[in-house]
Amino acid sequence: MRVRVLEATAPREIETRSGRRTISEAVVGDATGRVQLTLWGRKAGTLSPGDAVEIINAWTTSYRGRVVLNAGAQSTIRRIPDEEVPQAEEIPDKFPEAPRRGAGRGRGRPRWTPRSGRGRRP
Repeated sequence: MRVRVLEATAPREIETRSGRRTISEAVVGDATGRVQLTLWGRKAGTLSPGDAVEIINAWTTSYRGRVVLNAGAQSTIRRIPDEEVPQAEEIPDKFPEAPRRGAGRGRGRPRWTPRSGRGRRP
């Protein structure tokens, strides 16, 4: 995805289930709207407001009802020509909402599927 960086924070350390991790956050956007971006590990702190970038191999999660784009070790972020993305004032002030947990429960895949096939939770 090709986006303009609208806001960016300095790197900070957080505690996760996997231990201490370094992250920074940014708000990026294109002609369709804005999304929060979390940069993990060595990617943290690499963006500045106004940058025009292409983000490859990122993934999404939801946090507090909003979609969050994540970029980590397997992601690529590269600078692109400024004219390839809208200017900040041209980007709609609209953030995508994430589906609420439990919505649609009872349809589709079960919430838990045994990996071993033995019927026990891992």
